Amino acid sequence: MADPAVAALNSLLRTASIEDHEEALRLANSAIKASKAGSAEQLLAHHTKVVSLLKLDRFEDSLRALAAAGTKLEEQCLLEKTYALYKTGQLDDAEALLGSAPRSSRALQHVAAQVAYRADNFAHAATIYRELAAASDGARYGEENDLRINTQATNAQLEWQGNGHLVPENQRQPGRDELEAFETAYNAACGCIARGDFAKAAVLLKRSKGLCEASEDLADEEKRIELVPIIVQQAYVSAKLGRLDEAASLQKSISLSEVPDASTRALAHNNSLVLKAESNPFMVQRLAQLAPTVTDDDRLFGYQASVLRRNKYIIELQAQKFSGVKRTTANIMANESTSAISADKAGLGVLHAGAHAELQTGKDALRRILPLLDSRPDDVGLLLTIIQLYVQTKNPGAALSLLEAFFKRLETATTPDHADVRYAPGLVALAVSLYRLQGRPAAIRTELAKAAAHWEERQDSSSSSSSTPGSSATSLLREAGIELLGSPNPSDLAVAGAAFDRLLAGAGASRAATAGLVASFATRDFARAEPHLSSLTRVDELAAGVDVATLLGRGVATLPVAAAATSAKRARTSDEGEGEGDAAAAAAGAPAAKRQKKARRPRLPKDYDPSRKPDPERWLPLRDRSTYRPKGRKGRKRAAEATQGGGVGVAGQETLELVGGAGAVRVERAGAAGGAGGAAGKGKKKKGKK
Repeated sequence: MADPAVAALNSLLRTASIEDHEEALRLANSAIKASKAGSAEQLLAHHTKVVSLLKLDRFEDSLRALAAAGTKLEEQCLLEKTYALYKTGQLDDAEALLGSAPRSSRALQHVAAQVAYRADNFAHAATIYRELAAASDGARYGEENDLRINTQATNAQLEWQGNGHLVPENQRQPGRDELEAFETAYNAACGCIARGDFAKAAVLLKRSKGLCEASEDLADEEKRIELVPIIVQQAYVSAKLGRLDEAASLQKSISLSEVPDASTRALAHNNSLVLKAESNPFMVQRLAQLAPTVTDDDRLFGYQASVLRRNKYIIELQAQKFSGVKRTTANIMANESTSAISADKAGLGVLHAGAHAELQTGKDALRRILPLLDSRPDDVGLLLTIIQLYVQTKNPGAALSLLEAFFKRLETATTPDHADVRYAPGLVALAVSLYRLQGRPAAIRTELAKAAAHWEERQDSSSSSSSTPGSSATSLLREAGIELLGSPNPSDLAVAGAAFDRLLAGAGASRAATAGLVASFATRDFARAEPHLSSLTRVDELAAGVDVATLLGRGVATLPVAAAATSAKRARTSDEGEGEGDAAAAAAGAPAAKRQKKARRPRLPKDYDPSRKPDPERWLPLRDRSTYRPKGRKGRKRAAEATQGGGVGVAGQETLELVGGAGAVRVERAGAAGGAGGAAGKGKKKKGKK
């Protein structure tokens, strides 16, 4: 006869639904004690205990119960153990357990997607959710709504991570179904925030808040918990839109002590510091130390933790804790294995440079941080800081020379990582900006062509898209193709065509890419451009309603030439010679008029008074002016002896004035031939006493 505790447990498990998990846990413990060790009844009781602990959110206790029950139960409770590891933040162990699973059920796939989501592996999570949505035959009631919500959340995280190209185009914009539930409206708003569309995000957040408040399926306490992240995002969006008073009001409506999640509480605390009108940096630094601690089971995402860490060091810099920031950031950069071009590592390099400069700017800051390049030549953050300071001090030439030297050093390296740093989209964009500032279009085309060729080769050689090539190829190839279309060089047009061809084959397909492909091959290989002509609007449709004769009669408007481009062109013309400059001007249809020399602007002293007559002796040295009066008795005596037109001071001598007013010297006067003072006089000897 079965034990009464085991019979009671079986009766409870046969009920339609179990809501009293404490009762289930109590009966399971009783059945474990009463049943025989290793029996099927005891195994069922252990399984019930583990599930009850999970329902009661006692995840660590459930892991201990699994370990105490033995390996047989662990093999049977693979889903429960993976979920408990996920909830306790042991993501590596959960991924290892999922990898060793012989087969993946639909429930295990959901847990695997959640594990990948919390581990910042959003691309893998999105893949799992797409597979679950495609195989909807085994879906349960309500699973479709959960899949839509989780897919939207994953897409928003991909946008924040910089991998928006992995999001399908049909999932970028919210549809009508997404506006019917507050969860989907909130996730759609997060996607707009990640793309920088804050106006649309504000509308979607308002819709999400209204739906949450009007929901009949949630209790008042549940509504309060669900509204906290919505209000936090509303405050952030209002701040980004410049509505600071509204953002501060929304932030004050949140009670940080009532926020259940530690991660949400930390973010709200950080936003309150930003919006707080506190001018004392030492008080802000003291308030920042009161931020809540985030544990592993409720940890921040990677980009959130990076922003909070940077904000912490910025606050410490404002509080003049320079030595501490220098030491901490140097240790982090030395120990972290992230890429040198990652935003996190570059930000730390900027903060380290700011600590060395002690928040100075201009030439003083350059003098402090330039020597750091010798010991940290691959620090991208330090390099960008120095380049920014050069640009601020109106020295773009030095900035470009420093960047080109950095590029040459990376080009000599043989590792692929250095090549990726060399052609990083941000650094390529910086080089293009500096070249454009100096009016060097040929250098711009060369730089973009080399960058496009590099990333095309990297994508061809590796099927797995890492974060850097995958996220950068679309924008870089598009800009490179557009710039290279204006080149007369056939090789540049070939690179542009290959770039647009790559865009059309991948996630960067658009009408602009199609038009670029047609423009690249129209004059060289019409067969490759012809299949895409039907997808473009015909020229006669574009020009319909345009009066060409009237436009030609009014003339062609020309854009003003930038000052930097004009000076660069003038320098090239002077180098090439006047004849070539006139020939180029005649070929362009412009008159070869002789340039007039621009009159220099007169430089006047600060205390210049036009009513006063200038001193006519202002160009003479001070001692040569008529108003010069030397000091002292000896000085006056020398001045009297050096007076121009004065008599001889001593008989037989005369005073000669030195050039420039340097004084005077006495020389003996030469006598006339045969005179008393002449040579004849020298021949006479004076008689002495005998």
